[in-house]
Amino acid sequence: MAKKRDKGGLSLLTQLGGQLVTVILVLVLVSVIFASLVSEREELSLIPISEVAQKISNDEVEKIALQGEELLITLKTGEEEKSKKEPEASLSESLVNYGVSPEKLQTVPIEVTSSYGWSFWFLTIFPIVLPILFVIFLFWLISRQMKGASMQAFSFGQSRARLIDPNDTSQRVTFKNVAGVREAKEELLEIVDFLRSPKKFLDIGARIPKGVILVGAPGTGKTLLARAVAGEAKVPFMYLSGSEFVEMFVGVGASRVRDLFKMAKKVAPSIIFIDEIDAIGRHRGSGLGGGNDEREQTLNQILVEMDGFEPSEKVIIMAATNRPDVLDPALLRPGRFDRRIILDQPDKRDREEILSIHADKKPLGEDVDLKVVAERTPGFSGADLSNLMNEAAILAARENRRSITQYDLLRSVEKVMLGPERKSHILSMREKKITAYHEVGHALVSSLLEYSDPVHKVSIIARGQAAGYTLKLPFEDRRLKSRNEFLDDIAVSLGGYVTEKLIFNDVTTGASNDIQVATALARDMVTKYGMSDELGPVALDSFSHTNLNAGLINERSISEKTFSEIDKEVSKIMNEAKKRAEDVIVKHKTALDNLADELMKMETLEREDFEKLLIVNGIKPKSEPEKEVEVFAPDSVRGE
Repeated sequence: MAKKRDKGGLSLLTQLGGQLVTVILVLVLVSVIFASLVSEREELSLIPISEVAQKISNDEVEKIALQGEELLITLKTGEEEKSKKEPEASLSESLVNYGVSPEKLQTVPIEVTSSYGWSFWFLTIFPIVLPILFVIFLFWLISRQMKGASMQAFSFGQSRARLIDPNDTSQRVTFKNVAGVREAKEELLEIVDFLRSPKKFLDIGARIPKGVILVGAPGTGKTLLARAVAGEAKVPFMYLSGSEFVEMFVGVGASRVRDLFKMAKKVAPSIIFIDEIDAIGRHRGSGLGGGNDEREQTLNQILVEMDGFEPSEKVIIMAATNRPDVLDPALLRPGRFDRRIILDQPDKRDREEILSIHADKKPLGEDVDLKVVAERTPGFSGADLSNLMNEAAILAARENRRSITQYDLLRSVEKVMLGPERKSHILSMREKKITAYHEVGHALVSSLLEYSDPVHKVSIIARGQAAGYTLKLPFEDRRLKSRNEFLDDIAVSLGGYVTEKLIFNDVTTGASNDIQVATALARDMVTKYGMSDELGPVALDSFSHTNLNAGLINERSISEKTFSEIDKEVSKIMNEAKKRAEDVIVKHKTALDNLADELMKMETLEREDFEKLLIVNGIKPKSEPEKEVEVFAPDSVRGE
């Protein structure tokens, strides 16, 4: 603590030193200006009064200005000179005494001015007043700096939460602005109902959850959903991140927590939302997060404040995280964050609704079909879809068009997934041919294996790090994946490698990423999913894990023999997949050649063109399965 205070005092001295330098520079500047004014008054040469009398006698003087004892003589040549008269006698007497005739004296106009003008007083008083003003300003500056530092010290422990007023319509968000997550909205309707009319819950003895934690992957809309709850309930919404509690000073985080809950109780009913709560809510004593004492003290204060809620206090605390596995068990026990709401990735219907929301204020062309875009974006989060619509608008604006077309949206899908087109990356004819055969190898194997996904696009235009790409997407979203689907995916990944070796009797570095992806998938099948016939349903992928009651535990539960068997199983899966891909390529080599030639000419084959070429070569494209009846959520949940 002493070191921290020393650093604070050193920082204050540094600031004061900087201000002092500024004051000194201002003083020097004023002194230079004063010196220039004085020098301007004294730069004229001072001549004796006798010489003035002689010049009057010679008709060289145009006029004389008398100011006290000083004479400013203007000659007929336009030059100016200075002189002084005798203090006891008048100017006329002095000039007559020096031999100037009264006739000559009458020809020269003499102007008498006061010697007590503003310049006289300025030059007289300024040298005295300036040091006094400088000292006063310096003391004021130091006192102001000390006051600011003391005020910062007093406000250091105050909450940094941003408050969104329920009456601010520009920032208000409701369930209508949140598409998808129907189950999550249905769960949160209870919170909204409690904040609107808590009396009916309290009268029957019901206790509404004090804490709600939103769990989901990045971009699934956790923060947006929390704001929608506040917007539906029309209550104040206080938002801050978990990292804003912790500072370098001990006790600041706990102080900010106390101030935050104090603010929330003053404006109750209200909602507190802590984003990324895992920054301060990690398991205590496990070594995760560096064992920061300040972080743990902040977590302890949050636990105490949540326990201090009374049933009638009408304050709901919401939090969001994508790492629920590292949270302290005390946070998740009943009475604190006792309601966990999972936000999944949106399905096809949800993606279409999200796209509609983000397309609301964008001019769309007549050919735009958001359903097709939703079908091409499995695995996209809400944030990804928002980025997709924005990229489409940017593409249209760059091409000086006033509306967004379907072509813009489809290009944006690929840009978000793979990166921008690298038009400057020009392939040689040999590299272009190798890339074309490689991508057609992937597409052909995917089209002929039963459990693989259909091909939507094949291209040899470079995007991101890839020289070419094959876009294959499922007809419908899947939550589960079977062993046969994994095996077909591995065979499709090796389709490019097998084609290169078969056609060119050589392999290139273009297949390196395919091999890495296929190998990782085969190893997961053996060690994680229990899909090995030899090893059976045994989880073999974890060498260390986190126990929420005992911290981080290191284990070595796999023998060297098992390691060897895992490697053999992975190698077996890879070789079998390679053999299946080879059988497809050899059997349909004519179709491979025809598709590769067409791809080299067109550079890009969309799904319709690709399927037409398959039919020409005697291959039946995959057809979409029959759709099941969809179950719709109530209108109140969807915000309609």
